[in-house]
Amino acid sequence: MEKYYSLSPSIGGSFSYGWKKMFDKSFLVLLLAVVIAGLLNGLMGATWEADSGEWFNLFWIFPVAIIGLAYGFLFKPVINYGERYLFLKAMRNEEADLKTLFDGFRSKYLKIVLANLIVVALAVIGFVMLIIPGIIILVRLAFVPYLIMDKDLEPMQAVEKSWQLTRGHGWKIFWMAVLSFFILIGGLMVFFVGIIISFMWIHSAFATLYQSVVYNSDDENPIPILAVNEV
Repeated sequence: MEKYYSLSPSIGGSFSYGWKKMFDKSFLVLLLAVVIAGLLNGLMGATWEADSGEWFNLFWIFPVAIIGLAYGFLFKPVINYGERYLFLKAMRNEEADLKTLFDGFRSKYLKIVLANLIVVALAVIGFVMLIIPGIIILVRLAFVPYLIMDKDLEPMQAVEKSWQLTRGHGWKIFWMAVLSFFILIGGLMVFFVGIIISFMWIHSAFATLYQSVVYNSDDENPIPILAVNEV
């Protein structure tokens, strides 16, 4: 039988559960999601790199810059939010479907775009104020994508709720981000497959942390999704 329990928010617990869960029944879907999202996220970067060599040609730089900004603010966030939600569903033992990557275009497009703009604007303001406030803002707003996709909150509501949920967990998120950097470095050392597995592990860990925090803070409607098999 299965015994459901609440996983206490922790760095080790999040990475441990995320590692185990990402190799479960949804492994192939998560793998494809990371590959697809990576290709879509890198598409405009490759285009810019190819064209930026002609820096003297303003005729090319201007349209490429405009397209890059539009792509970065109107397309990439939707894919990134969908990717995080897909991993969250997998961590919950819910059905993971690649269509989730693109769900935001159908039902939450404006919320995602506005939420991303708010987070970016606040982070830029924070970094202008001697960097540390920017880091704090990014840490405290780390749950915004999950709250938009999972709870269907309005952008400002998601920002406020993320700030509330991450209270007391800021250092966990910060050190998870630091650890994620070294995981990515390790993944690069084993080339293509390693970097994909690294991204899968990081997404799984952060999705687990989010659900752990939500579970432990939501007394009205807890979601018992983290499970272990009990003989």
